[in-house]
Amino acid sequence: MRNIGYHILAIFTIAIWGVTFVNTKVLLHHGLQPMEIFLLRFIVAYGCIWIISPKRIKSQSWHDEFLFFILGFVGGTVYFVAENTAIGLTYVNNVAFIVCTAPLITMLLAILLTKSVKATVTLIMGSLLALMGVGMVIYNGQFVLQLNPLGDFLALAASFSWAIYSLVIKKVSSRYAATYITRKVFFYGILTVIPFFLLKPWSFPLERLYQPVVWMNLLFLSVVASFLCFLWWSVAVKKIGAISTSNYVYLNPITTIIASAFFLQEPMTIMAYIGSALILLGVFTANHKVKEKGD
Repeated sequence: MRNIGYHILAIFTIAIWGVTFVNTKVLLHHGLQPMEIFLLRFIVAYGCIWIISPKRIKSQSWHDEFLFFILGFVGGTVYFVAENTAIGLTYVNNVAFIVCTAPLITMLLAILLTKSVKATVTLIMGSLLALMGVGMVIYNGQFVLQLNPLGDFLALAASFSWAIYSLVIKKVSSRYAATYITRKVFFYGILTVIPFFLLKPWSFPLERLYQPVVWMNLLFLSVVASFLCFLWWSVAVKKIGAISTSNYVYLNPITTIIASAFFLQEPMTIMAYIGSALILLGVFTANHKVKEKGD
């Protein structure tokens, strides 16, 4: 496997993102609304990225600026508002499972819309194998599904938006630095979420932001899961391709299960461990000899 370091970077990023389902659930339990969580984490992350990002404002063309707008909207506002809302409606593990359909959606969209990706037996089989493992992990040995229909729809919307994000970011990653792309994503994410507050105004008391459990979880989501992880993800997509990078989303449930078991007292079973092994095997298989430019 070429560019092994960038594959490891993508895996590490996904491992952190898997924990964020639990961080978000904790913040929702303490009264923050989905849009409020997203806005706060992106504002802090945007401030952080300015420290290291090129200070240029406008991109090379209005076409590229529109692509950055799409990235901020689908990879920021749509994804996080949908995901955060879904987490408040159902179990974090259920949301993690549905969001893990993003690699399959990414692959299908890439095959339909681009000429840079070709379906291979290993890619398809690996994706299906990993999806089977995700199902075993998330259901945690229980075969009775307890999914909220609205939560399901929102989690699927988040998955679809991330698939679009993965494909669009590939178009700009060859012409712009990862720090610049990340800064643009944060900016347009903040800009496009503001109109949502006209429908549902801010309600969380600002003085409660000083509670340790609130500011510590927000700090993790902002600095680590947003600022650092979005930067790392941009680098990984640029180096190893949208499909190969996106397939690592299947690893999300592993850290989600571990974190939810530790912080939310949700038990692990032998079925979850077997599912985790299938996920690892599926990701390795799906990323083996993927025919994508830039891989």
